[in-house]
Amino acid sequence: MADESGVTLVRDGSVATITMTSAALTTRVKTDLADAVTEVGQDSSVRAVVLTGSGKAFSVGQDLKEHAQALHADAATALDTVKQHYNPIVLGLVSMPKPVIASINGLCVGAGLGFALACDLRIASSAAKFGTAFTAIGLSTDSGLSVTLARAVGAARASELVLRANTFSAADALNWGIVGQLAEPDDLAAETAELARKFADGPTLAYAEAKAAMAVSLRQALEIEAAGQTRLGVTVDHRNAVDAFLAKEVPKFEGR
Repeated sequence: MADESGVTLVRDGSVATITMTSAALTTRVKTDLADAVTEVGQDSSVRAVVLTGSGKAFSVGQDLKEHAQALHADAATALDTVKQHYNPIVLGLVSMPKPVIASINGLCVGAGLGFALACDLRIASSAAKFGTAFTAIGLSTDSGLSVTLARAVGAARASELVLRANTFSAADALNWGIVGQLAEPDDLAAETAELARKFADGPTLAYAEAKAAMAVSLRQALEIEAAGQTRLGVTVDHRNAVDAFLAKEVPKFEGR
C-alpha cells in the first residue's frame, strides 16, 4: 500500500504489520485500514497481526476537521462513518481467525482506543497516553468501546473513563487492564515483534475458536453505538463542541 494513504502493510514471514501513518482517521485512512484488515484476515499465510501507529500517535481517532465539514454539510449523515468504516474495522479485528496485537506507540484516544481494545493483546510504550474523548465533544462511544472497555477495566471504571473523558497514562492503562505489557519507547518495536512471532508459531486454530467465542455480544453493541452516534450527531452540543475544539476554545454544552 502507498504511504500517502496513511496506512502501510508489511509482511515478515507469517507476521503482518499494519501501520497507521496518519494520527487522525480521515475517510481515506479508514477505508485503507478496513481493506488492510480484510486482506490479512483472509491471508492464511499470516498467522499473527500487529496494528500500530507512527510518530507520537497510535491514533487520535476521527479527523475532526473532516468531521466538521461533514457536520456542516449534513449533520444527519455525518456519523454514517460509524457503520460504514468503524464497525467493519472493529469486526474485522475481532473476528480475524488469528491473534492481533496492538502496539501502542503514542497517543491512543477515541476510536483509536476502540481499535486497540478490539485487538486481542495490547503492548504499549511507557510514554503513551490514553483517553476515551467522546463525551468531550458531545458524543457517546463507538468502535466497540461500550463493551470492550468495560471488559478490560470493569463497568464502574469504564463509566468514569467515558463520562470524565480525561487523559490517562500508560501506567494507569497497565494497572487497569487496558494493556498487558509496557515497554520503553525504544524497545517497543522489538518486544512487539517477539510477541508476534510467539503467537505466529502457536495453535492458530485454537486461537480462532477462542476469539469467536469471546466476540458474541460485540456485534449487537456496535449497532446500538452507531444508532446513538447518529442521534447525537445532529445535536447543537456536538456541533458546538467540534467547532470549539478546532478553535481551541472550551465548549459550552446546552443539553440540546
